[in-house]
Amino acid sequence: MAYYSPTETFRGNDRLQTFTAIGIVMAGETYQADTGGGFRPFRRDVHWAEAREAPIRPLLSQLGFARRGNKAWGYQLRFGLFEIADTDMQIISNAMGAVL
Repeated sequence: MAYYSPTETFRGNDRLQTFTAIGIVMAGETYQADTGGGFRPFRRDVHWAEAREAPIRPLLSQLGFARRGNKAWGYQLRFGLFEIADTDMQIISNAMGAVL
C-alpha cells in the first residue's frame, strides 16, 4: 500500500502531490477502531516501511496508471483505494527508498 498526499493539510489548498508512506497490508481480519468523536473507521494492520517522501510528477511517465495519455491521473487518487500493477508499486517503492 502506498499513501499519496495531494496536499499538506487535509482538504487544504497547499499542493503536495507526493507519496508519503508505503507499507505491506498484513493478513487478518478488519477491525473497527474508535478514533474519538463518534468516528469508528474499519482498519487492517499495516507494516509501514522506513521510506522518504517521493513527489509523483517525476514518476508520471513511468507509472502505468498515469501514462497511457491519462491527463487526469490525479482523479483516481482522490477517492481512496485502487489497485495498481506490481511494476508501478516497485517504481514508487524505489523512488521512496523503501525498506520493506
